[in-house]
Amino acid sequence: MGALDGRVVIITGAGRGIGREHALLFAAEGARVVVNDAGAGVDGRGEDPAIATGVVDEIVAAGGDAVAVASDVTTMDGAQATLDTALATYGRVDVLVNNAGILRDKMFANMSEDDWDAAIAGHLKAAFAPTRLLAAHWRDLAKAGEEVKASVVSTSSTSGLIGAVGQSNYGAAKAAIAAMTVIIAEELGRYGVRVNAITPGARTRMTETMDLVQPPADPSDFDVWHPGNVSPLVAWLATEECPVTGEVFYVKGGEVRQFLPWSYGKTIDAGRRWTVADLGDAMTELI
Repeated sequence: MGALDGRVVIITGAGRGIGREHALLFAAEGARVVVNDAGAGVDGRGEDPAIATGVVDEIVAAGGDAVAVASDVTTMDGAQATLDTALATYGRVDVLVNNAGILRDKMFANMSEDDWDAAIAGHLKAAFAPTRLLAAHWRDLAKAGEEVKASVVSTSSTSGLIGAVGQSNYGAAKAAIAAMTVIIAEELGRYGVRVNAITPGARTRMTETMDLVQPPADPSDFDVWHPGNVSPLVAWLATEECPVTGEVFYVKGGEVRQFLPWSYGKTIDAGRRWTVADLGDAMTELI
């Protein structure tokens, strides 16, 4: 018996890296997997349907059940095509893992409009489109009297929640995904849908050139940055029995941390409208 027996999952960006590890683990745990990946380059350009098909071949060869979809989930049409394939193949969807993303790093003063728009679409729109369609799908099932036990797991980043130089576009999109997670968890809970997010630390196409994330010199040592280390948490969040919703977790190696939301810090209150001069002195108490 696997932890995800009978569950049907859509995983976006599942052709390589973390997404591929998610797909392999979900299948090994008994899920039927819709492998979505347009096969684009790390910058979001180009396409290669064979990327998704290759992961499906791996899953089937290992005795699992999967289907490939090479549609672009940064569009509603592409997200709909993915959902339609899942429903036509398996008749239901229980889990959505929003993993698709691209990278267009650049210092903000040099960033083009295209680099900004591509990163926002490649992450935030790619999370919005499939989630929006499935939210309506699950809502309609719940209103029709069907018991829904669904899960959404999206991918945020420390670049958005903590900050990273050269990634203002990427970070803005990832911070927005975390905010969206918290908000729609409140909205969709009444329909039996849980919504969470992760911020992964792993070796992928986006990070593989960094010295920090290289494999250990001794192959017998624990590879802290292996992308497969991220997937067990995502799989647990996708289980039918998992009670967690509205949370964001950092995961790297064997480490899982809970992110705490933005919160108020120190307060000053004059009990009246401030003057600019008064604030000049009083603000030192806050900063």
